[in-house]
Amino acid sequence: MKMEFISFLSDSEEEKEENRGSVEFQVLGFTNKIRRLTSHLELHKKDYLSQRGLRKILGKRQRLLSYLAKKNRVRYKQLIGELSIREIKTR
Repeated sequence: MKMEFISFLSDSEEEKEENRGSVEFQVLGFTNKIRRLTSHLELHKKDYLSQRGLRKILGKRQRLLSYLAKKNRVRYKQLIGELSIREIKTR
């Protein structure tokens, strides 16, 4: 599952090595970790350290998404559409 998302993003950008530091690539990595941890926590409900790690990763992804939404709204909309994640709530 992880390699599918990475190859999907790399093929669409056509910059395999240059885009590793981009916001989209980082959000993609965090999304893959979140999905993996979520499936782990469905089996191990009392794994509180993994729950804490999941919350930390969710916060990092949220900060990156809010940064991208401020800088480039079009790229943000495209990214959340490709990854099928919800849009951030504005206060």
